[in-house]
Amino acid sequence: MKKFALIALATFPAVAFAQNLGNLETLLRSIGRLVGIALPIVVAVALLVFFWGLVRFIFSASGEDAHKEGQRLMIWGLVALFVMVAVWGLVRFIGNAVGVNPESTPQAVPTVPGL
Repeated sequence: MKKFALIALATFPAVAFAQNLGNLETLLRSIGRLVGIALPIVVAVALLVFFWGLVRFIFSASGEDAHKEGQRLMIWGLVALFVMVAVWGLVRFIGNAVGVNPESTPQAVPTVPGL
């Protein structure tokens, strides 16, 4: 209950000044840029894990433990790549289904005259 009260108190200023969306928009754009920068890095790391597992699998033909470790790394690298690409495709599909096109220029947000 204390955590809920702390979160509620922390969000009250944002709710009270909800008409000023400049800070919220800036925050969301910053998060979007960070995700855009981190996504290729995470995909590259998953690809490197797969290839490192492949190298360990090939060069450890005599050792059973290293052979299993290489196989495990390859499987987890493939699972990570599949999940990332599948989520990316699912988000793109849902965005196209509801008419959200990330390549288009954003529309101006309508405002209420006098406010």
